[in-house]
Amino acid sequence: MRALVIQALALLAHQAGAFCGFYVAKADATLFNDRSEIILVRDGQRTILTMSNDFKGDVKDFALVVPVPSVLQRDDIKVVERRVFDALDAYSAPRLVEYYDENPCAQWRYAEMDAQESMAAPLSNTATRKMEMSAKDKGVTIEARYTVGEYDILILSATESVGLKDWLVENGYRIPQAAHEVLDPYIKSNLKFFVVKVNLDQLSATGFNTLRPIQIRFDSHKFMLPIRLGMANSNGSQDMIVHAFTRTGRVECVNYRTVKVPTDRNIPLFVKQRFGPFYKDLFARAHRREGRNTVFLEYAWTVTPSFNGMKCDPCVGPPPMTREFAQAGADWSQQGAPTFYTRMHVRYARDRFPQDLVFQVTPNTEHFQARYVLTHPAQGDLTCSEGQDYLEGLFYRRHRELEELNALTGWDVEKHRDYASEVKKRMSPEQLKKMEAPWVLPFSGPGGPSAPLIIALAASVALLLHKILDRRGQLKQPSVTA
Repeated sequence: MRALVIQALALLAHQAGAFCGFYVAKADATLFNDRSEIILVRDGQRTILTMSNDFKGDVKDFALVVPVPSVLQRDDIKVVERRVFDALDAYSAPRLVEYYDENPCAQWRYAEMDAQESMAAPLSNTATRKMEMSAKDKGVTIEARYTVGEYDILILSATESVGLKDWLVENGYRIPQAAHEVLDPYIKSNLKFFVVKVNLDQLSATGFNTLRPIQIRFDSHKFMLPIRLGMANSNGSQDMIVHAFTRTGRVECVNYRTVKVPTDRNIPLFVKQRFGPFYKDLFARAHRREGRNTVFLEYAWTVTPSFNGMKCDPCVGPPPMTREFAQAGADWSQQGAPTFYTRMHVRYARDRFPQDLVFQVTPNTEHFQARYVLTHPAQGDLTCSEGQDYLEGLFYRRHRELEELNALTGWDVEKHRDYASEVKKRMSPEQLKKMEAPWVLPFSGPGGPSAPLIIALAASVALLLHKILDRRGQLKQPSVTA
């Protein structure tokens, strides 16, 4: 019982010291292969969608097809700089934070340590006529044509999916062989298609070595993100990071569950050197546990420029400023209007996500972030009685950290038993003897407490409550009958 009290006090002391941790590392989007990143802004009926991906290979093979509700105008399309994604990803990524225990034998503490756009470059009359004739034969209509930055863009409508797929392939767009199966529902819904490929001359003129994100805006009562086309040529799963901005509150998925990723967990100190693999395995385990068809929340916070409160705990660097928010599409932030930022992580595959993602804007402004805590032990002389009690609590705390690591990632922690047992080297013989007393049963190991321990603890708690209530006169005395 005494050991439990020590553990409880240690936990309360840690919670009381919140908002004073040191940032150590982050688990940004670069950890995940086959990933894409999206910025999604919703303002009334308007959606601003900015798309970035990790395309690898010859840029001549790059093609992007996105269903849109209407024919986009030239002013509805622009190219933005990659640094917008980099700033948002770095700021909202799951983070590792470390704290330092106080030495109970001494009264001291550790100190807290532009969108570039080009004019339309029309094709030659001959090429245009040839393209339009081919399109007409296959039930495809070219609604609009633009060149924006390093991209050639078409807005298409179609009457049937096979004709649209064949026309795209004939005109040099590398799309999946099974694309017509996915295109058909969009055509039946009377959607248009925003089709992109790289203009090699314009790419050379920009001087950029990588493709920049594309941003489009449109009005629609539907707030959704089409993902089925991206799965047409994939046999496995893909990761997508969604950065969402609204004026009111958190963005959540409607047709799939939105679940918070495990957070605020205390983990062993040795994870510091392996935080990247740790978070990858944590996410994979959570993904499997939730049925592989869940949208995970990784960050949600008020980021209004005039908001004076914390925007993270701890912050991994300077927060994105109004310029980044405006480039992302939340241009109202430049006037100091309320801005709420939601980061979601989706791992999707064809068999688990048969529908496009449908979102809603909620009034929920509860703050959340994925953070994992390292707590360094107190240093210096711990020979006083308080220091020895602290070491006993540290021993049990480290067992809990190993259990937490196993539960979060599935890692085998048996080889790290010395992580907890090494604490005993700093204990006095008297303290060790107290720990070995029969009324303080040890944990069975990182897998969890033993059955005798559970029984003993339950009995101890019941006895303690009985004594307290008895002293207060709250226990009913048995009635005496004649």
